[in-house]
Amino acid sequence: MSLDEMKSSLSDRAVEPRVEFSRRSFLKSAAAASGGLVIAICLPGCSGPENAAQRAGPAKIVEANAWLRIGTDGAITVLCDRSEMGQGVYTALPTLIAEELGVSPETIRVEFAPPGAAYVNNLLGAQVTGGSTSVRDAWDKLRMAGAEARERMVAVAAEKWSVPASRCSVEDGYVIFTNRRAAFGELVEAAAALPKPANVQPKDRDSWRFIGKPQKRLDTASKVDGSAQFGIDVRLPDMLYAALAQSPELGATVDSFDGEKAKTMPGVRQIVQTSKGVAVVADSWWQAKQARDALVIKWKSGSNARLNNAAIYAGLKSAARGAGKEVRKEGDVDAGLRAAAKRVDAVYELPMLAHATLEPQNCTVEFKDGNCHVYAPTQVQQMAQAVAAQASGLPIEKVFVHTTFLGGGFGRRLDVDFIPPAVEVAKAVGKPVKLLWTREDDFSHDVYRPPARNTCAAALDAQGNLTTFKLQLVAPSITARWAPAVVKDIVDPFAVEGAHNYPYAAANVRVDYVQHEIGIDVGYWRSVSHALNCFTVESFMDEVAHSVGKDPYQFRHDLLSKQPRWQAVLDAAAKKAQWGRPPEGRYQGIALMSGYDTYLAQVAEISMDGDKLRVHRIVCVIDCGQIVNPDIVHAQAEGSIIFGLTAALYDDINITAGKVKEQNFHEYRLMRINETPAVEVYFLESEEKPGGMGEPVVALVAPAVCNAIYAATRKRLRTLPVTKHGIAV
Repeated sequence: MSLDEMKSSLSDRAVEPRVEFSRRSFLKSAAAASGGLVIAICLPGCSGPENAAQRAGPAKIVEANAWLRIGTDGAITVLCDRSEMGQGVYTALPTLIAEELGVSPETIRVEFAPPGAAYVNNLLGAQVTGGSTSVRDAWDKLRMAGAEARERMVAVAAEKWSVPASRCSVEDGYVIFTNRRAAFGELVEAAAALPKPANVQPKDRDSWRFIGKPQKRLDTASKVDGSAQFGIDVRLPDMLYAALAQSPELGATVDSFDGEKAKTMPGVRQIVQTSKGVAVVADSWWQAKQARDALVIKWKSGSNARLNNAAIYAGLKSAARGAGKEVRKEGDVDAGLRAAAKRVDAVYELPMLAHATLEPQNCTVEFKDGNCHVYAPTQVQQMAQAVAAQASGLPIEKVFVHTTFLGGGFGRRLDVDFIPPAVEVAKAVGKPVKLLWTREDDFSHDVYRPPARNTCAAALDAQGNLTTFKLQLVAPSITARWAPAVVKDIVDPFAVEGAHNYPYAAANVRVDYVQHEIGIDVGYWRSVSHALNCFTVESFMDEVAHSVGKDPYQFRHDLLSKQPRWQAVLDAAAKKAQWGRPPEGRYQGIALMSGYDTYLAQVAEISMDGDKLRVHRIVCVIDCGQIVNPDIVHAQAEGSIIFGLTAALYDDINITAGKVKEQNFHEYRLMRINETPAVEVYFLESEEKPGGMGEPVVALVAPAVCNAIYAATRKRLRTLPVTKHGIAV
């Protein structure tokens, strides 16, 4: 089903989800089932303090708008339509509404919004948590939602007091006029009955109390005390557990299987063949896993039986000889290259990578009262609902998606391949079933970051000035599989990030994209093609600078006179890192990019002891527009640097005879604390709209580090990871 088809079928048919956990249960506030009243379901650890009115008895919860519920007891509930996977949306998004209502974010409850048209991500065209869009998409919508509710309540109070509404204000749950105060709970029912106010405006920047200031995360307490509900934590009455045997060869299918031995093992209830393999259902997951390992399965090989990395990269190289789609064209690149006083050429290759979320893929499914309930850590509620409906055979309005906390997303949970087999098993067994993948399942059946082969050429005049830049990108298209209707007649925008917006001044610029599929599914990986293309562009710009004996920072700076935001972060990073003056024995590399409406530059500081690399320090300067919560964006940047550095130094995915070599973290490294460099993150003040922060910082680490390695060794790394070049870390 295409994304457009999903949007059409889902837009008017979402249903409020039911949440009913036996353990780590959601806090609930009862409500009368009439008129505009709804039940507010509070996420654990994201609920404000209980007040006396709440303890006294149930209150009416009035639907102020699609994003906001206010109770007659004054309790405020914000509907968050983005999945929480550590990035802080359950705090940042409620802060936008809290600001307009004049209440502390800590007093707000958070409820996850069900799949529905009201919650479509305007930047991505579906209810999706990804693309670093959560705050960007919510910035205007949620502030306006809060402002609308504020104006309604002010209007009611002003009429009651016979005073101008313009002279009333809101603070800490009250509408105030001189010494008069009316609690939100007293006003909300009358306010909800008013027509939508005209000319609603969010508060001016000068009156902000919470936006731009550190706020405590609303989910911290629950993650500390263990009450936070991740997908892997879900427990339902009479629930069984399933372990899924999947083919070790990518794309192979079940030919036949013998489950006689598995059936006799302790706790085993049933064996079910699914669309992705054979599942064993048992009383505990360990029993299911042990019995799964006892299955004798004959697999039928598919087209990937001979697939290996050498064939994948040979295919990319061959595709590079073909014509691509034009992404950007300025001037005459061919003429510029012919006229070059000096020409620089280079080819860069990027590896496949796993998402390596710490919480393996899992899904719990229950069929009850003719409905299918799916409990999953997903980034795409509408797609989860659609594939569950298809697997269950039920109409989509009978499928309810309950989104839990995510133990890491990184783009992996934009795919929903782990949901259909869970639905199929629960349907066959007739009881609630939790299907949990092993770590080995997760590594060997990921949707990997695409590999890429990128070819660069540059021309310089006799004075060493850049005149021409040419870039050809060759890689699979993720979006062609994930949402084919989106890229039917255009270049996949998620394949040319970090390249289409090449910022450096040159009379002639051409960027082309060649789509080349590799026979296996690829997926969105944190920062998507920014990580591929930024490594290429920023490494190559370093090559060009060195080829004419120019300082890499100054060379970039001089080409950015018409790009003030780019130039500002570059200059600030160089200053903060003391560019050109590293401690003795250390070397620096610099890199720059813009993505997700955020501008940033990084400087890496390294040393080499023979062939042993040590990354001592990474300095990052960011202009991400208006910051909602400085603590959250700072943490995002720090985590992104460690994430990007881990991938740059250690990791890739290797396939032989259709089988993935890397099976667990002993073969796919994570950075250890003793290996972590000093990380410094600085933000430039800005009044621009917020940019994304979940992904862009990841992409800059590899080129900054590799440029520093070149400064130390005069060895240019055009492939990753670093350790594949005989460099120890």
